[in-house]
Amino acid sequence: MSKNKKVWIVAVAVMGVALLLIVYQMLNGMGVEGEQRHKMGTISGIFKTLGTISVFLAAGSFWWIWFKKQRKSPSSFIRGMGKLLHRLHEPLGWLALLLVVFHGGYYLITDFQNRDTYSGIAAFLILLAIGGYGFFIQNIRNQWMRVIHRTLSIAWVPALIIHAGGSAFMATLLTLMVGVLVWVFGKKKVQQVG
Repeated sequence: MSKNKKVWIVAVAVMGVALLLIVYQMLNGMGVEGEQRHKMGTISGIFKTLGTISVFLAAGSFWWIWFKKQRKSPSSFIRGMGKLLHRLHEPLGWLALLLVVFHGGYYLITDFQNRDTYSGIAAFLILLAIGGYGFFIQNIRNQWMRVIHRTLSIAWVPALIIHAGGSAFMATLLTLMVGVLVWVFGKKKVQQVG
């Protein structure tokens, strides 16, 4: 397996561009605020909901990491959830990306002047890179591919919180709670067996 660090180039470039977009949004301060966007009507509400759903789908996809570390847990529930999340990891991630394309595409066409557009593009670029690295993990045999995939997943969180606010914050809290519960539940089972 290759140890070539050149596979980091795209990830670092994407994170750099995303950071510049977010800094530009914060410094610019121009455009319509998010609250006005939500008053645009029912169709706008549907596309906003697609964005919110994508946040929680991506969170569900990330949960695989917590269960992956517990694959040999004595708890049949943990092992079963791990197998289920392993099967769902990719489909949930791709579905999240697809919904983001619809969500973002709609607002790029109808509400480009909104200042949240820049953080939305930043979050989309990171999510696209997550999908790209995830897609190539099996084809490019490099020890860094999974590390980059996870690093981008974590880098996506602040960009998403800046863009989506409360729903992204709630999905992040939920993900952390699931991680803690899996760790505690797995640890208790180990103590009971030992």
